[in-house]
Amino acid sequence: MEKVYDVLVLGGGPGGYTAAMYAARAGLSTLVLERLAAGGQMALTHQVDNYPGFDEGVDGFTLGMKMQQGAERFGAETVYADVQSVELEGTNKKLHTDQGTFYGRTVIVATGANPRKLGLPMEQELMGKGVHYCAACDGMFYRGKTVILVGGGNSAVADALVLSRVAEKVILVHRRDTLRASKIYHEPLEQTKNIEFRWNSEVVSLHHGDRLDGVTIRNKVSGEEERIACDGVFISIGREPATALFAGQLELDETGYVVAGESTKTNLPGVYAVGDVRTKAVRQIVTATADGAVAAHEIEEYLAAAVV
Repeated sequence: MEKVYDVLVLGGGPGGYTAAMYAARAGLSTLVLERLAAGGQMALTHQVDNYPGFDEGVDGFTLGMKMQQGAERFGAETVYADVQSVELEGTNKKLHTDQGTFYGRTVIVATGANPRKLGLPMEQELMGKGVHYCAACDGMFYRGKTVILVGGGNSAVADALVLSRVAEKVILVHRRDTLRASKIYHEPLEQTKNIEFRWNSEVVSLHHGDRLDGVTIRNKVSGEEERIACDGVFISIGREPATALFAGQLELDETGYVVAGESTKTNLPGVYAVGDVRTKAVRQIVTATADGAVAAHEIEEYLAAAVV
């Protein structure tokens, strides 16, 4: 007989490993399946300054490893595997991977969401060296400096306002001539004196030495190009939840996120969603860890009821 775990955690980010720690500490057999490395997107963050308990900050890779070690201290296991398909209905769930099939009485979906990229040369290599996707995470490194903000939706405008409070100048680059953001954002944005606008424009190249030092933007109407010196660029053009595996099984919203409220429960019994992959207002490390604790609590109650 194949081993049936009490809890299978799909994703080794902060939400996944917090859930694994709480579940294992409660005496539940727990397995984390992770494709690359502990920490998920967090592991790519050079400096995390908004997670409690680290007065000098901590790099994301180190924080991810500490979370993994904390879960494994209580008996959680980790297998590095690429999950290829899932069967989430029924009493025993099945996760089919390149390392075999794993069985669990419950599943926690913690696959996260990836920021949409511009797709420019050197964009990946400059991540953390002037190219960023989270103003709340990395904006404080640009106090008194000039930054570019790319985007025009609600998240982009909120990021621009965050950056305006620390940077000397914020240049908002948007491919259209008006913002897509809700009207409620327009007035505070227009009243913020250190925000400039480049309408009908897109970033077409990144300039750099060891780190980013400028960008070239192109006006989509006139075709005119402008080179702008800057210290950093923040890309806020949306996120792509990693939910392709669950289509047709889990309820997803119109943008592809797993529909799950503060209880983390999905539409399927015994399946929970935590962190950036679920529908929620704020996507930060600390909210992912909170989800993980909630999911483990819900699973304890679910499994206790199943035994009765």
